[in-house]
Amino acid sequence: MGNDSQNNKDLIRAAVCDLNGVWRGKLLPEGQLEKVLGGGLRMPFSTPAIDVFGADVAESPLVFASGDADGVCLPAGHGAMHEPWQRGEARFIPVVMQGEDGMPSPIDPRQILAGVAAKLKALGLTPVMAVEMEFYLLRGEAGHPLPPQAAPQMLALDNLADYDSFFAEVYAACANFGIPADAAISEGGAGQFEINLLHGPDPLVAADNAVFFKRVVKGVAQKHGLVASFMPKKPYLDAAGSGLHVHFSLLDGAGSNVFDDGSAAGSEMLQHALAGLLRLMPASTLIFAPHLNSYRRLAPNSHAPTGIGWGYENRTSAIRIPGGDPKARRIEHRVAGADANPYLLLSVLLAGVLEGLERQEKPAAPTRGNAYQAGLMQLPGDWMAAIAAFEADKTLAKHLNPQFCEIFAAMKRQEFNRFAARMSDFELATYLRSV
Repeated sequence: MGNDSQNNKDLIRAAVCDLNGVWRGKLLPEGQLEKVLGGGLRMPFSTPAIDVFGADVAESPLVFASGDADGVCLPAGHGAMHEPWQRGEARFIPVVMQGEDGMPSPIDPRQILAGVAAKLKALGLTPVMAVEMEFYLLRGEAGHPLPPQAAPQMLALDNLADYDSFFAEVYAACANFGIPADAAISEGGAGQFEINLLHGPDPLVAADNAVFFKRVVKGVAQKHGLVASFMPKKPYLDAAGSGLHVHFSLLDGAGSNVFDDGSAAGSEMLQHALAGLLRLMPASTLIFAPHLNSYRRLAPNSHAPTGIGWGYENRTSAIRIPGGDPKARRIEHRVAGADANPYLLLSVLLAGVLEGLERQEKPAAPTRGNAYQAGLMQLPGDWMAAIAAFEADKTLAKHLNPQFCEIFAAMKRQEFNRFAARMSDFELATYLRSV
């Protein structure tokens, strides 16, 4: 046992973030560190499109049709990051994938985002982005809320104090990963919390921070005998859902916020960006809500939006324009659940901005009051409708990557079909004798 512990204390985990936000990769001994950092690691080129069950996407042209060849894994630029919740000096190396020809993988989420961000950079615009992430802390895999929170306690400071050691380790690990973690709050569900991540002028870094944050929270929770859940509707259907809200603005070449015109209304560029985001919202819903459980969150009167609209200081709207100093004028996009892949989420938001700037359109009037009762066009109401809207749209493929869109839709259909093939105990109990 002593030798085994000594030999395994410095294990390396090298992985790519797949389309569902799952890390896929290899466990290596410490002696392979230079090989991984030097780009010597290889994995199947189809790896980022493994489905949530761990299976290849049957319709993917990157599997059997191409011989399922290997791709090259390159370090994503973060080096080898220590994971203090692992044993010994374990290190984690995020990688991105490219082909033998040096071309970026069309299904690597980080590189999809890099491509969209580059289009804005070519226009002289820099997105400043940050995310807010909600999650539940649970005891065991059964998903029971933690005591002593018998009932929801929004912003209750003592609920945070109950888990001081957990949050202290999360903040320490975030500092180690370079994640700018800000305030933690107790949210609207029993055992539900939120930690905001500070903004910065690089969408890739903002998405990195989000995916690393989820890894940190899950790892530290496991060390404490807990389960951290980022399911959008967990643990109970009547409990508050967990969202992933994105705040962002755009800077011009001089570093000025182009959404600011000195007024509370915001600039014409803000209006164009809003119009583009609203135009792409139906097709983008599959990115905002990628799984079966996602659609349990998108319900009326739940603080999760259902209508395609926007408003000033309106948290019932899909898009909220916060108040305050005009110099900080920004968009808060509130549709995505905590299960969304941050790389893909930021990609479709930036695609919406690009579409709005190209079209120079204006959005419909802002929603005042309760957006659930405003008669708005609705988001796709279920998973299959969202898949169909994503497949029917051609604009996202223009801004992102056509092969990604084809494979992502096939992956989601495959996931849907696997759930549809299962019969629940509730279904059996309802129909066994009654029909």
